[in-house]
Amino acid sequence: MHGMSSEQDDLKQALLASVTALWESDSFPLRDTDRTRNLRPEILRRLLSLVMTDDERAALFNLPEGCRIRDTAKIIAQENLVCGKYVWIGEGTLLDASGGLEIGDHTSIGAGTMVWTHSSHLSNLAMKNESGNGLIQRKPTRIGKGCLIAGPSVVYAGVTIGDKCLIQPMSVVTKDVPSYSVVMGSPGKVVRTLSEEAIEKMIRDAGA
Repeated sequence: MHGMSSEQDDLKQALLASVTALWESDSFPLRDTDRTRNLRPEILRRLLSLVMTDDERAALFNLPEGCRIRDTAKIIAQENLVCGKYVWIGEGTLLDASGGLEIGDHTSIGAGTMVWTHSSHLSNLAMKNESGNGLIQRKPTRIGKGCLIAGPSVVYAGVTIGDKCLIQPMSVVTKDVPSYSVVMGSPGKVVRTLSEEAIEKMIRDAGA
């Protein structure tokens, strides 16, 4: 036991020494600007959240009761996110709330999904791809209650997805989706319309 403890202590000291050497090195540049000062706390919070469980991580990000966020998920401009209860956000998901994002109760956003509220294509076409340029377009995106956005899928900026919609994996949602829709494909198309009776039958058939 003493040997294992000594080995762990040696490993910890070696890791601390490596981190200290990297921190003090000129090859690890940090910029002291308004932008970096604003971004740094959020970056550090995401790094620290990697040791948390999914419900602990949701609490860290001040999400409502029953919410869970898997590791490596990212929320941009969280102050513009309106999130319902019992929302699940999968690994590697990107939620861009910079233009305003709403997610309803009991909705799941699958792993690797990207939900957008802004586009920078005009910045690229105009050869003005500088941070904070005025050509970035932002539009609010809304996802209703009781939805499943299966990953990896993409939801475009400005889209509204109604309640109780199923977005199939690898779909690209480019326009509004009515409630009770099943969407598939790129671009996404409604391939089926559900009803409360159909949903109840699906639940019964699953034995739930």
